[in-house]
Amino acid sequence: MRWLSSLLSAVTFSILTLAAVYPPPQAVTGNTAVHDPTICQDQHGTYFVFCTAPGIEIRTSKDRKNWALIGTVWPNGAPWTDQFTLTSNGSIWAPDCTYRNGEFLLYYAASSFGSQNSGIFLAKSKTGLPGSFTHEGLVTQSSPLLDYNAIDPNLIITGNSWRLSLGSFWTGIKSFDVDPHTGLFMQGNATSPTSLAERFVNSQSIEASVVFQHGNYFYLFSSWDFCCRGVNSTYNIRVGRSLTPSGGFVDQEGVGLINGGGTLVLETHDNIVGPGGQDLLVDKNGETLMVYHYYTPSGSFLGINKLDFSTGWPVVVPT
Repeated sequence: MRWLSSLLSAVTFSILTLAAVYPPPQAVTGNTAVHDPTICQDQHGTYFVFCTAPGIEIRTSKDRKNWALIGTVWPNGAPWTDQFTLTSNGSIWAPDCTYRNGEFLLYYAASSFGSQNSGIFLAKSKTGLPGSFTHEGLVTQSSPLLDYNAIDPNLIITGNSWRLSLGSFWTGIKSFDVDPHTGLFMQGNATSPTSLAERFVNSQSIEASVVFQHGNYFYLFSSWDFCCRGVNSTYNIRVGRSLTPSGGFVDQEGVGLINGGGTLVLETHDNIVGPGGQDLLVDKNGETLMVYHYYTPSGSFLGINKLDFSTGWPVVVPT
């Protein structure tokens, strides 16, 4: 039976070599207990991470390694979100930060678990510091009358064109034109979204979209499966690409994201459970960073890795 043992060993080796090996996230210190992080860098080189929390928590770092929790976007609460969170000063979800022309643009969502009664809002600040943001108003909202859910916003700017992607479960990820002068939806645009990605299995679990440009391609990142279950979370990060930010995304096998496609970027590995809720940034060093949250038995924490696009597809590499 030695031949059978050798055969099994060869098969086992082949399976193991096909398994993805992911580098660990960057070592970080300080208060990094985050959820749904988004990252910006200001003109001084300071990194800002905003994340899901009552008031939206703000963390800063000079080196990406040492992080300080400095306060919240809304230290006095955000009562305009109560109608969606169904409580007073509830948790505000999945902010999305863009730093442009000396100003922070922060989109964020308000909802409750499993609900389509959701709203997306915009805030602006010159400094990014607690209490410095102005409330710019409601961008859009959803209800059970629609086939999508207005959470997890993400802004992409290409020239004079602004687009906001959003969505969670239901019929997946949608995209809307945004007025670059106000940051709000184009008039008459709010009820005519473009579909970017959809799943048809596992409860249609796709959310947390990020549209990111690298070279000639636009990459649509999303989180699949289930968040927010601690070490039982099954979140994983997927991607497709297109020559336009407004649709036509396919995965590495050529399957359209609108047809359930998505190439795996990062999944549970080692002691990193359920990575997702991601955001991307090209920093002042020219490094492409992906931030996300992941779980351990102690809670949810900030993950940071670099991405390498040299093959035409993003690969997680050591930071």
